[in-house]
Amino acid sequence: MMEEEEFEFTEDLEAILHLTPEVQLAIEQVFPSQDPLDRADFNAVEYINTLFPTEQSLANIDDVVNKIRLKIRRLDDDIRTVVRGQTNVGQDGRQALEEAQIAIQQLFGKIKDIKDKAEKSEQMVKEITRDIKQLDHAKRHLTTSITTLNHLHMLAGGVDSLEAMTRKRQYGEVANLLQGVVNVLEHFQKYMGIPQIRQLSERVKAAQSELGTQILADFEEAFPAQGSKRPGGPSNVLRDACLVANVLDPRIKQEIIKKFIRQHLSEYLVLFQENQDVAWLDKIDRRYAWIKRQLVDYEEKYGRMFPEEWCMTERIAVEFCHITKVELAKVMRTRAKEIEVKLLLFAIQRTTNFEGLLAKRFTGCTLTDTPGQQKRPDSPLDQTNPFLEDDPGEDAGSEKDEDLAKPRKPKAPDNPFHGIISKCFEPHLYVYIESQDKNLGELIDRFVADFRAQGPPKAGTEEGGAVLPSCADLFVYYKKCMVQCSQLSTGEPMIALTTIFQKFLREYAWKILSGNLPKSSSNSGGLTITSLLKEKEGYEAAKFNVDELCLICSILSTAEYCLATTQQLEEKLKEKVDKVLVERINLTGEMDTFSTVISNSIQLLVQDLDAACDPALSAMSKMPWQSVEHVGDQSPYVTSIIMHIKQNVPIIRDNLASTRKYFTQFCIKFTNSFIPKFINHLFRCKPISMVGAEQLLLDTHSLKTVLLDLPSIGSQVLRKAPASYTKIVVKGMTRAEMILKVVMAPHEPPVVFVDNYIKLLADGNPETFQKILDMKGLKRSEQSSMLELFRQRLPTPPSGSDSGPSLSFSAPTPEQESSRIRKLEKLIKKRL
Repeated sequence: MMEEEEFEFTEDLEAILHLTPEVQLAIEQVFPSQDPLDRADFNAVEYINTLFPTEQSLANIDDVVNKIRLKIRRLDDDIRTVVRGQTNVGQDGRQALEEAQIAIQQLFGKIKDIKDKAEKSEQMVKEITRDIKQLDHAKRHLTTSITTLNHLHMLAGGVDSLEAMTRKRQYGEVANLLQGVVNVLEHFQKYMGIPQIRQLSERVKAAQSELGTQILADFEEAFPAQGSKRPGGPSNVLRDACLVANVLDPRIKQEIIKKFIRQHLSEYLVLFQENQDVAWLDKIDRRYAWIKRQLVDYEEKYGRMFPEEWCMTERIAVEFCHITKVELAKVMRTRAKEIEVKLLLFAIQRTTNFEGLLAKRFTGCTLTDTPGQQKRPDSPLDQTNPFLEDDPGEDAGSEKDEDLAKPRKPKAPDNPFHGIISKCFEPHLYVYIESQDKNLGELIDRFVADFRAQGPPKAGTEEGGAVLPSCADLFVYYKKCMVQCSQLSTGEPMIALTTIFQKFLREYAWKILSGNLPKSSSNSGGLTITSLLKEKEGYEAAKFNVDELCLICSILSTAEYCLATTQQLEEKLKEKVDKVLVERINLTGEMDTFSTVISNSIQLLVQDLDAACDPALSAMSKMPWQSVEHVGDQSPYVTSIIMHIKQNVPIIRDNLASTRKYFTQFCIKFTNSFIPKFINHLFRCKPISMVGAEQLLLDTHSLKTVLLDLPSIGSQVLRKAPASYTKIVVKGMTRAEMILKVVMAPHEPPVVFVDNYIKLLADGNPETFQKILDMKGLKRSEQSSMLELFRQRLPTPPSGSDSGPSLSFSAPTPEQESSRIRKLEKLIKKRL
């Protein structure tokens, strides 16, 4: 029984000692300790082993036991103290709670007393301030009443004075008084229900109406519509009347201005009637001289009569412009057949100059429209690009007689008066457009004649390969026309001029550029095999001479300049024309035309060099490769091809120095043309012996080296060829080398030969395989079995792909191909 009780006590003790991780963590945070006895995972065995690591350490076991017993007694004392301290906790807590309750009751009583006292104070304050509020309201109403009575007194007295001054025409006093009466009357708008107030308001309106009628009558009397002559000068009465008109209905002011301007310009309508000689365009200067004199006369006589804010001088000038626009349109409609381009441009120049003068003199505040155009900076294209220059001074310098009448100054971008008169010339600008059509036609004919007279640019001169001078002249003339037409109109005439530009851009492309490209001749002066085998030097197989190559390069450079400048011209035209018409300006077709000229020029250069290599390739295919006994240096046909490349390419490169990208295009196109042709001629070399195949492989490597150096061949400055070009050469010539490698490989056993062919060439076309067999010189019976085996060994195409005579293989990269070639060369050398 004792053992069972001890066991149960031990279990209870262990249950108590096993705390949850959260409780254990909290204890560690509150009572941090490094003592192993305080750890939750305390292990007695490990602890004893720590205290007595060796048998010798057991000698001081009594000391350790005494220390532990002392620690146990201290813990028992602490526990006993804590337990005894907790015996009085409950009684102390109850006492503290009772004391808190008593304190709360006392606090509640004090708060209630304070609230009662606050309510009594509030009631007392209300009684005190009740009388003060009544006094404040009374004061406010009394002040409003006094102010209103004062305004009423001022209004009544002002109305009486206004009526008396109106009858006496005392406009100076009326101007000041009327404004004050109107301001005072605004304070009585909410009292209009009172009869007396309404009556005063009606009297004010009646006085205003009477003043308006009276002032208009005074101006009519002073400036009669049909008067024999004008008064000597303005009167003080009319000056004061204008001040009154500022306060009256705006229609009175507008009527005064309208009548005065009409009377002031009545003489102009008489002097420049449609049937008068001075009304025609050749005497248009007299119109502007007349208005200048009238404006000076107005400033001297009437400048101080009208208020400055009326801008009467500007209003007279603007009305003159409107009348002149109508009158000029009328006379030009009547005498349309007499309008010549010089006369029209003269009239437009004088008119735009006058509009510019108005812009300097006036602000345009009386106009409803103040159009302005902003110009964007242009990006430079070339030193000869006319669009690099600013518009001002376009027409400066020496010009032909027919260009002397052109407007010298462009419109200012912020001129509000631009077009206020010159718009009337727009319906007749077809005369100008037709003239430019004729002038441009003559200019193109002159370019053609000059080219025929001077001949093509010569090689070795500054003109060789350079842009044709006529191109820059054409675009300079285009810019002059564009600037001039934009001064005349930014509407439909600009669209018509754009159509003319398009027409002659195409004519220039075909007559000057395409029309002067050298024609390919059918006589190529073919090479003979004997001459190639003898390595005859100095033979020229190229169709074009050096001057013709220079001409092609010049035309290509000119077409590139035209392409870039045409794009710039399109942007400029879109800047000049009205925004609603921008979509109708499109020079894409003309830019495509120049692109076509560039492509044709490059194609001619490629065909020329390609044709120069044709005899050598033909000689290669006719050589007896089966009877070649030893491998020597490169064959004569390779020397001939390299010779033509070294002769032509440096000339083309030097003449295309300013258009480097098109020289790169030439190299790429030539390579894309030459390599397939070389491979086709390679297939014609049959049968080929092992030694012959080795010689061809050597020749192919020589050609590959030359082609890789093609962009910089014959140049003192070595430049790395573009990666795109190098990739084409490596891929094409590697295929040629692989063909020869396959030809050199033994055809026994057939399976190995077929597998090597499929692996190296990655070509599933039976025709290509047939050509390889022909090159090896196999008999037809052997070829049939080989072809059958070839079809069987072809990899199966993936499902869904088109099954055809040839299969598509993933082509190896140039680096992989080069590595394979090196491995094959090593194998061949080992065999040899």
